[in-house]
Amino acid sequence: MNAPKLSTKPPSGMRDFLPADIARRQHVIDVVRRIYGSYGFVPLETPAIENLSTLLGKYGDEGDQLLYRLLHRRDALQRGLEAGAKLVADLSEEARGAVGEDANREARADVRLYESQLADQGLRYDLTVPLARVAAQYDLPKFFKRYQIQPVWRADRPGKGRFREFYQCDVDVTGTQSLVAEAEVCGAVAEVLHALGFTDFKIRINHRKLLRAMMHHAGIDVAHEAAALVAIDKLDKIGQGGVLEELAVRGISAEAANKLMMLVLTADGEQLFGFDLNKVAEGPKTPIKRVRKQITDELGLRALDDLDQLFDLLAATPAGPHISLSLDLARGLGYYTGAIFEIAVPDLAGSLGGGGRYDDLVGMFGKKQVPAVGFSLGLERILVVMEERGMFPNLSIGPDVLLCWMEGTSRVDALRVAHALRRQGVKVEVFPEEAKLGKQLQYADAPGVKAPVAAIVGAEELKAGQVTLKHLASGAQERVALEGAGEAVRALMRQ
Repeated sequence: MNAPKLSTKPPSGMRDFLPADIARRQHVIDVVRRIYGSYGFVPLETPAIENLSTLLGKYGDEGDQLLYRLLHRRDALQRGLEAGAKLVADLSEEARGAVGEDANREARADVRLYESQLADQGLRYDLTVPLARVAAQYDLPKFFKRYQIQPVWRADRPGKGRFREFYQCDVDVTGTQSLVAEAEVCGAVAEVLHALGFTDFKIRINHRKLLRAMMHHAGIDVAHEAAALVAIDKLDKIGQGGVLEELAVRGISAEAANKLMMLVLTADGEQLFGFDLNKVAEGPKTPIKRVRKQITDELGLRALDDLDQLFDLLAATPAGPHISLSLDLARGLGYYTGAIFEIAVPDLAGSLGGGGRYDDLVGMFGKKQVPAVGFSLGLERILVVMEERGMFPNLSIGPDVLLCWMEGTSRVDALRVAHALRRQGVKVEVFPEEAKLGKQLQYADAPGVKAPVAAIVGAEELKAGQVTLKHLASGAQERVALEGAGEAVRALMRQ
């Protein structure tokens, strides 16, 4: 009986990165680091694994379901399985049928207890909650400006630009409620996108307190606000009909749902969703004035005041030409408390990034409240769009030079010559085996290598302290002194 064939593919939603992939990723990351650093942000890294007590309850029910949990090991896992089996056996038939449903909170609590018996750690879901934990743990500067570029993991359904393991490029400010912080993170993100070659992006902006005022205006009960936010946040994915259907499923009346939808999509009779705000005389703040006529809630009016001031500040940053008010933007994560942002480009169904203000998150760790705001760029989606649009410059991947050594040249001599070239700033790969020169030159031009120059070393070159350089594209070659060969290589590469 033949053994089953092992798959060499990575798990669904995960990827291998080959050298060309790494070069493109590094190009984007280098731009991000350079610009974030120019704004005074400093780097931070946190562990891939966090305690579940840190992660759970920060992302809403849907987010919690996407967390990757790490099972206990050995005896601890066995004890958890035994406790879980007993717990399930003790559940009534009615409770078993209601597991996962809001209708039976006791059963849901039992399931959470079972899960806690199996795991108490998980892979991080984002970089914001770990930052909040760090802010609660350490004595940081009053205004802590940090950037963080690390992978996160979500048990989501993979799709275009959507993976289960992906990198986020976060920039955050803690310690202030000043809208200058919002302007700084938005400006930094916009400058990154400009530097990468993006010109057609929109920074969609809304405010969580304005959303709550809209809920109140529509007559939606406070108990259903979180569910309504999750539904509204899917408008660009499932459309108006899909949102209305989801609102109904979540227990919101048709009258309230329609009233909310009308407010989301229109203000004073004019469509806001997709409205080209920069082509009207009043500029991007026009919809704020129109929405103000619809909102009477004091909380909502204060949110509109915040947005009015924020738009003035953003006009002085690279983000200014790209901002728009988007009342359908909800950002489903539960920790946002103020302004929220999202980046949209025409040829991507999802967003390139998002963020917002989260003044209560640090306080959830049982210490003092620390206001904060941040913006996160999704590296993978940026890469997808840049690849499809052909936005990458010509990126060097392989060596500058393949060192070819002729018959009669020892491996020791070949390595010495290679080291001399490397000291001159040249990337050198040594052909590792004895072979005819033609085979070595053929390898130099092979996919994955593509060395523009071959350095040929034979007995004559060694005796004279020289090396023969061959430009593979043109066939031109010259013999030069080994001591100055680095500059000669660079001159050939510029041809």
